[in-house]
Amino acid sequence: MAKLEKSRPNIVFVMTDDQGYWALGANGNPDIITPNLDKLAREGASFENFFCASPVCSPARASLLTGCIPSQHGVHDWIRKGNTGKDAIEYLQGIRGYTEDLRDVGYRLALSGKWHLGNSIHPQKGFSMWYTHQQGGGNYYNAPMIKNGKLIEQEGYVTDAITDNAIGFMDELTKTDDPFYLAVHYTAPHSPWTNHNHPDELVNLYKDCEFSSCPIRELHPWAIFSTAPDALTRENTMNPKESLSGYYAAVTGVDRGVGRIMEHLKEKGIYDNTLFIFTSDNGFNCGHHGIWGKGNGTFPPNMYDTSIRVPLIFWHPSRIRGGQVISYMVSAYDFMPTLMEYLEIPVPKRPELPGKSFAELLGKINGNPQKDDSIVIFDEYGPVRMIRTYTDKLVYRYPYGMDEYYDLQNDPEEEYNLIDDGRCRDRILELKHRLEGWYAKYVNPDVDGRLERVSGNGQLDRAGKFAKEYSSYESLGYTYHVDV
Repeated sequence: MAKLEKSRPNIVFVMTDDQGYWALGANGNPDIITPNLDKLAREGASFENFFCASPVCSPARASLLTGCIPSQHGVHDWIRKGNTGKDAIEYLQGIRGYTEDLRDVGYRLALSGKWHLGNSIHPQKGFSMWYTHQQGGGNYYNAPMIKNGKLIEQEGYVTDAITDNAIGFMDELTKTDDPFYLAVHYTAPHSPWTNHNHPDELVNLYKDCEFSSCPIRELHPWAIFSTAPDALTRENTMNPKESLSGYYAAVTGVDRGVGRIMEHLKEKGIYDNTLFIFTSDNGFNCGHHGIWGKGNGTFPPNMYDTSIRVPLIFWHPSRIRGGQVISYMVSAYDFMPTLMEYLEIPVPKRPELPGKSFAELLGKINGNPQKDDSIVIFDEYGPVRMIRTYTDKLVYRYPYGMDEYYDLQNDPEEEYNLIDDGRCRDRILELKHRLEGWYAKYVNPDVDGRLERVSGNGQLDRAGKFAKEYSSYESLGYTYHVDV
């Protein structure tokens, strides 16, 4: 075991489920009530341009954990099969997570909340304390959870239960002098939002809200209606106020839990020596672009910024200067090397990992970084791939097209697809060359998402050559060459 530096902080890592960058008061939303998270943003470093590696939960979480892109770790869709039972599948078997590096230098690890990377009953990746969801989401009351190795139905509101267990784990973790890593993975604000899934005292906070932050839009022509609220269909564009109230209430419930965790850090006397990180697995559209959902809110899947851009806050009062709003583009695959460098733990020197540390941006590393306009973001969702610069974006779909090109300087809302504009031809070809060159460098051909039949309706088995079945994905009944 490597020597553990006593100066290394405790870590609380909070991740929500389906929370877009826009769904936070500190990020400019005038409607949502998030006072505790807003305080963290004011006192820490908040990132304006942090992007997930895939616009759906399981692959996005796997990339945060491992530093790998989906076409390296092989999780290409949300995991539909293999979470529990005799056929449980450990989807990241043989792939190292940064949590194992933390364990190996002396951190004690606990997880309270969502896992959704397969074989949920079995603690993985260095965790010794484990309270998690049996699948990935579902009803907020009587939620299917795993506690002490047993499948249970959790009494009460699951957001509060996740907070309660996180605080209980903290009490156990602080019984020794070893630093700890506490992962708090809320299922909120993932659907369902209606039918009394959230406490009245939270929903009623939005009783008179006009939801100006989610303007009503005509449904997207590629929208998948199974992901939309009941009140919103192609024929019926009613204001989905009930669903918005539930979504916003779910976020406020998380904020309430974050406030309780922060107070407990004070009670334990470890407030100043704790690194607190807040993010979400992927973005979300609550009517944005005429979509209810994330990447799989449409078919073919989309790569709108609202689906891939998520909040990211680093808070550490003794080492990170407060009030920073960082505009640099960074990605989920950059997160692992960043955390390792910040903690002064050797970053794994694995050439197949594409990420680069952005610890310098936190003020932890000496220097005044200059904005690098050559930085680009790459995303994938099965056979859909994206390259995004500060000024434009190309979405390329294999094998049949429906490609998109957006001029983000003049069209930041991504409303005008210029893929067939002859004036953009050279730039599109340049971006496509960079896109394919980057993926050629990093893809593991055994689990290449470009060759997988990912539909957005769930993954049934490991990918590529590791699959036991012909198709590892649940079909939506569409193919990529149909005219939708």
